[in-house]
Amino acid sequence: MGLPAEKIIAEALQLPSTLRAMVAERLIESLDLEESGELPPEWQEEVTRRCREIDEKMVELVPAETVLAKAYASLK
Repeated sequence: MGLPAEKIIAEALQLPSTLRAMVAERLIESLDLEESGELPPEWQEEVTRRCREIDEKMVELVPAETVLAKAYASLK
């Protein structure tokens, strides 16, 4: 890994956990999209469904920090 990548990683690790999770998610998504350039139809349907549920207030959004805290606690 080159120096610029190490610097980016070091700076990213200084971010609050919520922002680190968002950065990680975006990076992972970029790997999936590099292969085909678009989401497979089943994923697009899932995204559309979830967005509709959020817009129609059918689901309650939970902050990433809360979800991650519960996940980490369950591992202890």
